[in-house]
Amino acid sequence: MSADPFVQLGVALGLGLLVGLEREWAEQREAGIRTFALITVFGALCGQLAAAHGGWIISAGLLTVAALLIAIQRAMDHKADPDPGLTTEVAAVAMFAAGAALVLVSLGVGVVVGGGVAVVLQWKKPLHGFVSRIGESEIRAIMQLALVALVVLPVLPNRTFGPYGVLNPFQIWLMVVLICGISVAGYLAYKFFGSRAGTLLAGFLGGVISSTATTVSYANRSRQVPDASARGAIVIMLASSVVFLRVILEVAVVAPSVLWQVLPPLVLMTLAMALISAGLYRRTRAEGAGLALEDDDPLDLRAAITFGALYAAVLFAVAVAKEHFGNEGLFIVAGLSGLTDMDAITLSTAQLINAGRIDIDTGWRMIMVGAMSNLVFKGAAVAVLGHRQLLRRVAAVFGLALLAALALILFWPGVS
Repeated sequence: MSADPFVQLGVALGLGLLVGLEREWAEQREAGIRTFALITVFGALCGQLAAAHGGWIISAGLLTVAALLIAIQRAMDHKADPDPGLTTEVAAVAMFAAGAALVLVSLGVGVVVGGGVAVVLQWKKPLHGFVSRIGESEIRAIMQLALVALVVLPVLPNRTFGPYGVLNPFQIWLMVVLICGISVAGYLAYKFFGSRAGTLLAGFLGGVISSTATTVSYANRSRQVPDASARGAIVIMLASSVVFLRVILEVAVVAPSVLWQVLPPLVLMTLAMALISAGLYRRTRAEGAGLALEDDDPLDLRAAITFGALYAAVLFAVAVAKEHFGNEGLFIVAGLSGLTDMDAITLSTAQLINAGRIDIDTGWRMIMVGAMSNLVFKGAAVAVLGHRQLLRRVAAVFGLALLAALALILFWPGVS
């Protein structure tokens, strides 16, 4: 049922006052608090009239607002402003549309649009500052993310292929988009906050980007700077802990219907990793800024395609293993897949659980086996690339983590 007409007008007035307040505070004289309030209310009135007499009233109202804005702009042409911009004018048109949406669509849509306009206007300096600090690699990463998400994904067929009916091009590439989005977001956060961040934030962002890459980077650095081994061990352990938060997020996105059933053991493992990290941090009392990740390419299309192929291979391998070897074969696939990458085994397993192809108990244990093999691989990387001081610390905390994971696998009761 539509809202009361007076409620619609009242909400329109409030939204117009909100945006107008921001514009007047920003000293934009083309339109202030009263003008924006009147424009938004006018939009709501046009919407009410259009509901009764036809949509041409909306068009006429929009033309009226545009004509008034043009008249205001011409009247202010005498001001010596080399870059006047069109933000206020566009915002006024958007608020007219928000007022109409309050009536013709829903109060929720109108409120979200009006509030969003206010927020975007207020964020002028942070947004411009963000753009000014973006370099070529960040722009390339953002455009590549747009390519994989907005160009490639929509044209892929959303149906299964193959003898086991598990290879869906759309869903496979959707997982690529998810991982690329997480990686780009993590890289941008590290780019803009990492230089001022300490060890804790370095470990968190390193886990969001790639715990394996973080481990390799800090292992290499520890050989060059042995005194950084203590801090490096904390960052590596924190990054490995964040992996489990990332696993939970991925399961929530891919298989939300079973999230609450697989959540308890995953949360317990996350807490165990956090406690181990806290103990290591307390023991070493590391201070100072975190070391920078040696990664200038936040998103590589070749790596994205490789991940997609790996994800599809895991899906197919799990289907084959289940068909011919039972659960034992599934755990072998999980262990091999998790050596260098947790995302593929997590996403493929979550999708198979959601589709009912494997049971929940087997699924979360496969993810845990993949996590254990990933810890073993990172420990081996530290042994080969890192300093002995770093190896001693990492071996101790990884050993505790492996024991915690093994205990969960063996003794956690069934959840399905």
